[in-house]
Amino acid sequence: MDKMPARVTSTSSSEATIDRDEPSSSHATSSPLPFSAQFFDKSPQAAAARAIYLKTIFGGVMAICIAIFAVFPIYWGSLWSTPHHPLPGWIVDFDGGAIGQTVSAALSNIRAGTNGVSWQVVSAGNFPRGISDLQTAIVQEKTWYAVAINAGASDDLFAAVSAANASHDSSLAITFMGSEARNENIFRIHSRIVSAELQAITHEFALQFTKNISSSANVATLLSTAPQLVTRPIYFTTENLRPFDVPVASAVTFVGLIYVLILAFFIVNVSAAAREASGLEKTLTLGSLIRIRLITSVAAYFFVSLFYTLLSRAFQLPFNRHFGSAGFVIFWMLNWIGMLACGLALDAVLPLLTVRFTPFFLILWIITNVSVSIFPLQVLPHVYRYGYAFPFYNISRAVRAIVFGTKNDLGVNFGILIAWVAVSCTSLPLIQWLVRRRAIAVQGRTKAI
Repeated sequence: MDKMPARVTSTSSSEATIDRDEPSSSHATSSPLPFSAQFFDKSPQAAAARAIYLKTIFGGVMAICIAIFAVFPIYWGSLWSTPHHPLPGWIVDFDGGAIGQTVSAALSNIRAGTNGVSWQVVSAGNFPRGISDLQTAIVQEKTWYAVAINAGASDDLFAAVSAANASHDSSLAITFMGSEARNENIFRIHSRIVSAELQAITHEFALQFTKNISSSANVATLLSTAPQLVTRPIYFTTENLRPFDVPVASAVTFVGLIYVLILAFFIVNVSAAAREASGLEKTLTLGSLIRIRLITSVAAYFFVSLFYTLLSRAFQLPFNRHFGSAGFVIFWMLNWIGMLACGLALDAVLPLLTVRFTPFFLILWIITNVSVSIFPLQVLPHVYRYGYAFPFYNISRAVRAIVFGTKNDLGVNFGILIAWVAVSCTSLPLIQWLVRRRAIAVQGRTKAI
């Protein structure tokens, strides 16, 4: 009698063990072995996995196609029919004689197309020191270009004709001036256009001049001793005040800016992976998490920007032309603040967009910045004026000031970049707070269930 309950208990325990093992055995037989399934298997598990895979791929491809038409036109539009507006140019007559009057009138009567230069006659009295003041005005970006009819051009020509002077240099009559380093792309376009305009004007002047001296007794002497005075009495020279004479600088004024943003994106991903792998994303308090994210970014970009600067230095990018030995440090700080301005914006939106959708924001961030860095904003449609406040535009202008000595707006450029850093330092905590609040709410609902 005493042993019966024990036997029953033993039997019950065995049955319970069998009951617990049966579902496990059934599950094992229904699940595919690792690395043993085919994509088009007909099992429920394969069908579910296939549906998730195809849905994800289709959704991703469609999102990319939408991004192509939603984002890429920003860049295409910055190049389509560009230059879209003319740039201003000055005509300054330092001569005051026949050549100055003829060239000024002819050039000012040229109707500027959207891709040309809009010429305006400016009094020589505005430049007390003559041509040097005009050169300074161009470097300081008071205007884009200038055509100067040099002092004494008419008197020198008539004196050369009277003396049949074979050594007279007609190209000294007119000077076309500009600054290539301000924007090498538009300078090369406009230099061709202006050269064609000046060639046409000087050719027309030569025809009229030949008619005027055709009755002169010394025409035969001119043709034999100084024929250039008859065939080309005036011509022009081009003076490039700030030549873009360092080809490797293209890497830091345009293409390299994309690399800066890509490097920043790498840091964002590495930092996010480190927080996830260490578990800090879920264990740190909100304040501690925000601080570690900001400190990590500031420190990482500090060292990455140093190596980026050293790379440029290794390829002999001249930093000391206009700022001496401080040029290297200024360039380094520019890259550091520039990386922070570009990278912190990505870091701020990462918790909200997640790793899955942040690359789409990266495409938008790159395109909107690149679109305002190729040509001057003045020649683009007005919608691109947003570029004045964007990181790439200001980094590019600052680099040109450091390397080529264009207008020094470093204070403005650094100020705008620091403003972007400040915006990101404000938005990052707000977004992180929002994401943490959502995570706590989800956790609370899970516990309740």
